[in-house]
Amino acid sequence: MAIIKVGAHVGGETPIEDAKALGISQIQLFLGDPQSWKGTHIPGDLSPEEFAKKAENIDVFVHARYLINVATTNNKVRIPSRKLLQTDVDTAASIGAKAVIVHGGHVTADDDPEVGFQNWVKALDQLDMKVPVFIENTAGGSHAMARRLESIAKLWDHVGDTGVGFCLDTCHAHAGGIDMGALAETILGVTGRIDLVHCNDSRDAADSGADRHANLGQGQIELDNIINCLKIAKAPVILETPSEGVSQDIALLAKALA
Repeated sequence: MAIIKVGAHVGGETPIEDAKALGISQIQLFLGDPQSWKGTHIPGDLSPEEFAKKAENIDVFVHARYLINVATTNNKVRIPSRKLLQTDVDTAASIGAKAVIVHGGHVTADDDPEVGFQNWVKALDQLDMKVPVFIENTAGGSHAMARRLESIAKLWDHVGDTGVGFCLDTCHAHAGGIDMGALAETILGVTGRIDLVHCNDSRDAADSGADRHANLGQGQIELDNIINCLKIAKAPVILETPSEGVSQDIALLAKALA
């Protein structure tokens, strides 16, 4: 079996030091306040070149800001979302990041979902994808572009030939009502690819729509289903589990995937 690299989301001003403390060589981080429209911030107030040099032996993934919703019909959100996604992509490229992960977004109950899918096409058409961009499945929302399998399938019918990648979040899949017994096989059957896995247990019940992560084995997803998903996906893994238990999660995966 191919070696599956495991890392974790890290925060604050010392992500490289945090990675070394956890004994990992793969991290995910934000390049700014995830709830802010403001420009990017490189941890430690370093220049892009300084950060890239510091992270020379570490694979860095960037999570785009949570506010980004390129699917929406609201111009006051969609247009700034496109601009901020480009900003995150540009800065990610400047620090040598592997990819940028962005949520699938949503429309409203009054909108035709087709408009949301078309807005994704338009956003990707104008995006200068200096590093790969992975669309992540989401946990909740009745009108989300990437929660239900049928929506993910329709989204991929529109964007599958653009070069965009897919990030599979296990907690989001569980909360979004996707069967976990053959999760990776199901997603691969829809998208043809899994480029990154956000490996998380869930505090809440299946199909709850609640995005509340738990440490592995401490939530409501069967651990065997999570491990099987990772083995089938064969993609890099990022843990987004609560920080107090992430060291144990890393050790658990190291043993399970050995």
